[in-house]
Amino acid sequence: MRILIKGAILVTPQQKKYHLKKRDLLLVNGQIKKIASKLDEKVDREIRLSNLHLSAGWFELGAGFGEPGHEDRETLSAGQHLAALSGFTQLVLLPDTAPVPDNRSAIRFFNDASKAGLTKIHPLGSLTVNREGKELAELYDMQQAGAVGFFDSGRSIESPSLLKIALQYSQSFGGTVFSLPIDSDLKGKGVVNEGKVSTQLGLKGIPVLAETTRIARDLHILAYSGGRLHIPGVSSAEGVKLIEQAKKQGLEVSCSTSLHHLIETDKSLEEFDTQFKVLPPLRTEKDRKALLKALAKGTIDYVQSDHSPRTPEEKQVEFDLAAYGTIALESVFGQLQREYDLEETIEILTRGYQFVSQETPKIEEGEPVNLSLFNPETNYTLQADQIESKSKNSLYVGKEHKGWSYGSILGDQMVLRETPPKN
Repeated sequence: MRILIKGAILVTPQQKKYHLKKRDLLLVNGQIKKIASKLDEKVDREIRLSNLHLSAGWFELGAGFGEPGHEDRETLSAGQHLAALSGFTQLVLLPDTAPVPDNRSAIRFFNDASKAGLTKIHPLGSLTVNREGKELAELYDMQQAGAVGFFDSGRSIESPSLLKIALQYSQSFGGTVFSLPIDSDLKGKGVVNEGKVSTQLGLKGIPVLAETTRIARDLHILAYSGGRLHIPGVSSAEGVKLIEQAKKQGLEVSCSTSLHHLIETDKSLEEFDTQFKVLPPLRTEKDRKALLKALAKGTIDYVQSDHSPRTPEEKQVEFDLAAYGTIALESVFGQLQREYDLEETIEILTRGYQFVSQETPKIEEGEPVNLSLFNPETNYTLQADQIESKSKNSLYVGKEHKGWSYGSILGDQMVLRETPPKN
């Protein structure tokens, strides 16, 4: 297929040749054939969009869909389509499924089922058998099948010995162990951040101590055992400090924070809206600002949408009983741009290639097509009926967004929406 993109502004902070310059691009059978100020070519499709900007394809480091087992939340194909519309060409898939992906066959299922999709999937395998935290799963076999890391999604590693063995064993094949930064004993029956808001609302709190105690333990084990550790969902200023110290000591640790921890605080819980029930919980404004600074600085390596679709039956219940999680893929770009400028936002959204040991895609003649298309100046307020996801449990409904994703092109596959919201 021959595609001509007209009048796009290229956002390529790492490629000064084209950065912030308006260019036409000719794409032929999944390859960038020509880049010039003006091109007139016979093509199968010509793309002209208002204030069109292009960057290297965005990389999402942590999203879950549900299939297999929870197709009522989101199917794999629908999730891939949603990600592609949201500007993401590659995605690390959380192992939040039933059955749990704890063997080679399960990883192969994700690879086979996602081949025809519009977003490249990098699956995570479960760290332990059936996600029970007792016995290591088939880590090496899953890695050979394509797993990019190992995570008992939504659950902490309670056994220090298990974490030590996992880190030691995974060194032999370069595996990455994920550890959710929550001490279950200190969390107890808590559902929100422990502080003034939890006291006012009469809800049981989860102290920051539950995060810092677990991070400190994990880093001590990492220093002893070696290996590669990733800490997802860091939510506190104190947690960031511990990770920053570990990096200065040369430990091989990376971390991410969730989009909602950059945008919201526990004050959003005052209406008892279960869409704001997430894990780790929303913290204070002080924590939020510390996370924003740490992400810009690189102490926090990545931001993840932590896209977690839930059914109405799981969310429209009493707060204590509601499931954790919010959908977010559609809001990542529009929310990050409220906190960072355009160049910073694109740099953050393309960091994830480092996690899978790939170079950030280049926008150059002769390179494979891997592009995100967007208008950074579209301002809109997200409405529930605009949500593309099958599940509607978004805490970003009613919030202002700055920036709109037209979609993405990966190889010879393309998904675009041409009309941005009007509100």
